[in-house]
Amino acid sequence: KSHMASSAPALAYDGTEQEARERICELCRIFHDKGWASGTGGGMSIRLAEQRILVAPSGVQKERIEPQDMFEVNPAGDVLAAPAGNPCLRPSACTPLFLHAYNKRGAGAVVHSHSLNAVLATLLFEDEFRVTHLEMIKGIAGHGYHDTLVVPIIENTAYEHELADSLGAAIDKYPQSYAVLVRRHGVYIWGKDWIQAKTHAECYDYLFEGAVRMRQLGFDASQ
Repeated sequence: KSHMASSAPALAYDGTEQEARERICELCRIFHDKGWASGTGGGMSIRLAEQRILVAPSGVQKERIEPQDMFEVNPAGDVLAAPAGNPCLRPSACTPLFLHAYNKRGAGAVVHSHSLNAVLATLLFEDEFRVTHLEMIKGIAGHGYHDTLVVPIIENTAYEHELADSLGAAIDKYPQSYAVLVRRHGVYIWGKDWIQAKTHAECYDYLFEGAVRMRQLGFDASQ
């Protein structure tokens, strides 16, 4: 049974720009506490409007970022506004990858996680992560308990931006997926808004961990 993920543009953020900036800070703290954004890794982005996207800065401790540290870019990646108080900040290295989810899927928010569960899951499969008959599959839009949930796996590169082409190709090839795994690195996950992106991130992580633990017990989560 196949499901097509929506590519229609997401609605603008349901709130003020300041609230969106604060939401990114809140989510980065939550993801850091989960182990998804430790050591300056990981990232978060929210679409403000059709041509305005907020991204967290690169190379900083994600649990300590402040609302004024965000960059605003357009769907082409041009910087529309930079933090005024800290000229040393740079837009997230994930930005070119985030933009694929916005431009190809009409996402409203995108998460980049360095979850160890995601990393380990990429070692269990060749080019596709596959699980079926696990309740949390229902937490991914368009999927049910009896479906086989598939997430493409791409190979890692030395630099984040070098992943952009292969991630874009994976998004095109797997229109039913809301995530792309990067081997030995982590995962990119999106949703129609920040709520769905957060839900998807939590459900995917549960499924990644479940598949790893099932393999340890001698079970194949893809069967």
